[in-house]
Amino acid sequence: MTDNDPSAQDQPGAREQGGWPAQDEPGTPATPSPWSAQGHEYPGHHQQPGTGGNPFASSTPGTHGNPYGTATYPAMPPPAQQQEQQGRRRSSARLIAGVAVLALLVGGGAGGLGGYLAAGNAGTGSSVNALDQQRPAEQTGNVPDGSVEAVAQKLMPSVVQLQVQGGRGTGEGSGFVLSSDGYILTNNHVVESAASGGRITAVFQDGNEATAEVVGRDPTTDIAVVKANGVDGLTPVELGRSDDLNVGQSVVAIGSPFELAGTVTSGIVSSLHRPVSAGGQGDQTTVMDAIQTDAAINPGNSGGPLANMSGQVIGINSAIYSPQGAGMPGQSSGGNVGIGFAIPIDQARRTADQIIETGTATQTYIGAAVTDSPSGGALIREVEPGSPAEKAGIKAGDVITKMGDRQIDDANTLVAAIRTRAPGEKVTFTLSNNRTIEATLGGQPVN
Repeated sequence: MTDNDPSAQDQPGAREQGGWPAQDEPGTPATPSPWSAQGHEYPGHHQQPGTGGNPFASSTPGTHGNPYGTATYPAMPPPAQQQEQQGRRRSSARLIAGVAVLALLVGGGAGGLGGYLAAGNAGTGSSVNALDQQRPAEQTGNVPDGSVEAVAQKLMPSVVQLQVQGGRGTGEGSGFVLSSDGYILTNNHVVESAASGGRITAVFQDGNEATAEVVGRDPTTDIAVVKANGVDGLTPVELGRSDDLNVGQSVVAIGSPFELAGTVTSGIVSSLHRPVSAGGQGDQTTVMDAIQTDAAINPGNSGGPLANMSGQVIGINSAIYSPQGAGMPGQSSGGNVGIGFAIPIDQARRTADQIIETGTATQTYIGAAVTDSPSGGALIREVEPGSPAEKAGIKAGDVITKMGDRQIDDANTLVAAIRTRAPGEKVTFTLSNNRTIEATLGGQPVN
């Protein structure tokens, strides 16, 4: 699947497999979400670089006027006045000279002093030339802990460029090493075009290449694991945690935007728990409880790590917000506008572990169909028989306004919140009538 594929948008009326559908109830006016798939793009495959114009050129050359105004000169006085003025000038010459020297010493601060010293050396014939100076000593390599440079040095050996060839063309994205023997974590949309008979090439930082195969993938969480063949001794990343992130903390993103492998960008956590909808193929809908960041993320960054300042991976870069009409010349998708989204590593870690152990992932679900409530919250439209929702006593017509301590503003927020939990976990739902219901979340294999 490529970033420019129109199928990346959510399909209206689609229901994700866990029983949480898209917002599609007939007769209920849908309020467009600024985080919907229509405004998102997968920055995974970069297929055809656009031809960008000169950002410094001006389409209409301007006319530059004199910023200092028009110069005018006073008229010369008559000869008799000239003699009188010359006498006055001689009598005040020393005073003027003294004032001039004072101005050079104190007027303008350091700049005035510098000008005076330069004038004093003008007659010596000496000068200072930067080209004559010795080169500084070589850097020792002692990088301060907690710096972007330190994070880059720690993570770069573990970041992989994934070149994908499939039935829908070629593309590329990013991934990062989970194990020394070649397991690599990435996004589903980066590799899904090669899942059935395609080819994946993993390119490591040292330039070595290896073919890779899809171990398993989960379109509903946009996570996939691939295995590089015939490799050993790789450097795995250090996984952090995403449940204790703070808005404003610094982060670093690494990946291969526009085929520029090993690109490092930095920024902050802009927001947490963004229910971002980014479309998959067919009627599959991906709703992730995303980390929002302003670290530059572009097509090709997908699947790469988002790390904290200790160099621990806390997210997988997956999507960017691209306003309509913001595409670059020659491309239907836009680039970075400072709004990118990453899958929290806590969720990705659980899914990756399931894929490596069994080849498939298990999706957390409650077994009900939901839509937005006009008064806020998630409206239960339908409850599946025998589902965790029915067993907990949830009924059609109930409006869920909170899950635990988390406010539920709409249906997507509820879907995203449930997907952050593991099957078997117990959660408490608060309804609009202030009634609380405890439910045990279910799990089902992803097809």
